[in-house]
Amino acid sequence: MPELFEEKLHQPLAARMRPLCLDDFVGQEHVLGEGKALRVALEAGIPHSMVLWGPPGVGKTTLAKLVSQLSDADFLSLSAVMSGVKEIRAAVEKAKQTQQQYRRKTILFIDEVHRFNKSQQDAFLPFVEDGTIIFIGATTENPSFELNNALLSRVRVYALRALEVEHLKQLIDKALIDKERGLGGRSIQLAEELRKRIALAADGDARRALNILEIVVDLGEQQDNQVRVTEKNLQEVLQEGTRRFDKGGDLFYEQISALHKSVRGSSPDAALYWLMRMLDGGCDPLYIARRLVRMASEDIGNADPRALSMSMDAWQAFERLGSPEGELAIAQAVVYLACAAKSNAVYQAVGKAKADIRSSPSHEVPMHLRNAPTQLMKNMDFGGDYRYAHDEVDGFAAGENYLPETLKDQRYYWPVDRGLEARIKEKLEHLAHLNSTSPNKRYE
Repeated sequence: MPELFEEKLHQPLAARMRPLCLDDFVGQEHVLGEGKALRVALEAGIPHSMVLWGPPGVGKTTLAKLVSQLSDADFLSLSAVMSGVKEIRAAVEKAKQTQQQYRRKTILFIDEVHRFNKSQQDAFLPFVEDGTIIFIGATTENPSFELNNALLSRVRVYALRALEVEHLKQLIDKALIDKERGLGGRSIQLAEELRKRIALAADGDARRALNILEIVVDLGEQQDNQVRVTEKNLQEVLQEGTRRFDKGGDLFYEQISALHKSVRGSSPDAALYWLMRMLDGGCDPLYIARRLVRMASEDIGNADPRALSMSMDAWQAFERLGSPEGELAIAQAVVYLACAAKSNAVYQAVGKAKADIRSSPSHEVPMHLRNAPTQLMKNMDFGGDYRYAHDEVDGFAAGENYLPETLKDQRYYWPVDRGLEARIKEKLEHLAHLNSTSPNKRYE
């Protein structure tokens, strides 16, 4: 028994402070609050297969262990990084023996389940179906993209959220006063402002908050059986930065989506915030520069063609200057795009034209639009009766048509009443009127 106690003391603070019951669980009130379906099921001892989806440090593993504890079930844990079909089969075999010999359920917990490929995910499906195991998967990635439909159809997905600053402060305070599992056995002086700074730096991650706390206490000034944590101690720990940003995962795509939508929604302040969040988290500025070019064409288009030029200029400026100087050019472009007049008319036109091309036969180029570089082609009337626009009144061949005859009335581009595109719209309406009233219509 003393050995077990000694072993526990050598565990990291975050491991020692894991909640032992639902009431100790901090945050996730949207799924574990009083009266919520998951809490009711757990308190009744009726577990079910589930996927826990959320960022690191929000309690996915802890919740899985509490499910096992509350349902009086065996708990088997595998990591998708280290395990394969062989380990899954061994776990299933052990679950069968537990069921036959002791009539106990088995919780099979798979950490980072998104790392399993389709065949590995399929390996435990029959045993989830027949009740041999109760499956709980934990993932930081969107299950819709990372887990196959057969598995998703057999589980309930719970989205866990990053913890709020107040939640993290509660955890820090608990750790400081808990004498058995936390740091309460030591006299620690840690100012309220520094506690808040730790909670902010943890960025929604309980494990990170407790890890930072443990390190700063170890670095604190030891004096008269007391530990005094200073601003300098905290700065030493935080100097590397601790923001959540997964360059290939959900957080990455969520933040670039937020930036794009802020630009589209004409909110320069929000666009700047998400830009700086991504840069602060380590995102490649060139990736953002490329996305700005896309935004300039997709959401601004001809309402303000300067947006595309500015985006390209920002891209080139960063390539020449690098960080941090070049990031200012990207920020300038982001603000300009957010403030510019918006139009997705070209984006919509491209989509409609693609759809027509895919759903219709390959129409031939009308004879009057064909080039005739040889006499034979001229004799076959290639380019015949073509009207050279520059020789026409106002440089416009009224009544001419440049589409295949079967598509003569088709329109793809519909300018909006914003920015420069409003003037483009007026011009196209004028030209359309000239076409409709011309005695030289190509197709009647």
